[in-house]
Amino acid sequence: MAVLSRRRRGPDFWPGFVDALASLLMVMVFVILIFVIGQFVLTDAVSGRDRALARLNAELAALAQTLSLESAARERAEAHIGELSATLASERDAQAALAATLEETRGTLSTTERALLEQREESVRQREQAARLVADIAALERLKRELESEVARLASELDTSERTLKDQVAVSESALAQIELLNRQLAAIRTQLEELNKALAAAEATIQARDLKIDELGRELNLALAARVQELTRFRSEFFGRLRAVLGERTDIQVVGDRFVFSSEVLFPSASDEVSEEGLKQLLRLAETLKTIAKEIPEDLPWVLQVDGHTDRRPIATARFPSNWELSTARALAIVKFLRDQGVPAQRLAATGYGEYHPLQAGDSTEAHARNRRIELKITSR
Repeated sequence: MAVLSRRRRGPDFWPGFVDALASLLMVMVFVILIFVIGQFVLTDAVSGRDRALARLNAELAALAQTLSLESAARERAEAHIGELSATLASERDAQAALAATLEETRGTLSTTERALLEQREESVRQREQAARLVADIAALERLKRELESEVARLASELDTSERTLKDQVAVSESALAQIELLNRQLAAIRTQLEELNKALAAAEATIQARDLKIDELGRELNLALAARVQELTRFRSEFFGRLRAVLGERTDIQVVGDRFVFSSEVLFPSASDEVSEEGLKQLLRLAETLKTIAKEIPEDLPWVLQVDGHTDRRPIATARFPSNWELSTARALAIVKFLRDQGVPAQRLAATGYGEYHPLQAGDSTEAHARNRRIELKITSR
């Protein structure tokens, strides 16, 4: 009966429907979850993009401000360069005027020295003549005294005899006439001596005035020379500054006082005067810097780049280099010849070798040897 009753109700689809509905609900929940996650990711991406855009806008504003500051700084620098150019032109004109004045002063000094020498020679001659006149006056005075004594002696003998008296009278008259003549000569000599004394005083006054003039010219010349030395010092500082900027900060290249010191290993292999590849690069930079600064130094400024070679205390004895003197000199000459070949004027170059006799550090340590093996550059006056 139950079987018949079930057959009459038909199949039961409700469990399947419930399962399908549950599956559909789960799919919808999953889709909604995916949508929510995608919305969150999209929102975060949009927010990150906005933040990145705001950061880029801030950087763009900062770059614009920096560009504005750089433009203003460039304008100020161009104005400063213009002022420096004008100042340099005026300084060069002043230097030319100073050189002309110095040359004129030297000519005047030379002329004054020649005139002073002639005046001094004339003064010496006048003094010698005055001395001779004084000697003549002394001789005449002695002769006068002798004649006066002779007259006195003759007068004392007047009483001896008439003939003797006549003879004595004749002798006395002759002696008196001679004394009168000598007195006139003595007066003339004294007058001439006074004139010579006046001339000598005038010559001494002239010599004193010329001495003062020479002292003044000497001071002016010393001031001019000091100005030229100061100018050379300025160009030397500028050369070292540019060379330091070109070569960079290196421990094997140093500035010591007024000298630029290269370690020998930078330029040469051991016991050789052949410039290495690295040394050629450094010397090329040196030559370019020297040619640039040489164009700015006035032609009449007597400057020269002195290249000094030094070695350490360890002896060398080869066919090419019998001692460290030959090695240090050959290295200095190699640098000078290279600079000359690069266009540096030969009259502005000098080479000297000192061997091991001017060390920077005493002792026989490796550090001392390394410091003492060096090439020194120095701008100085001839």
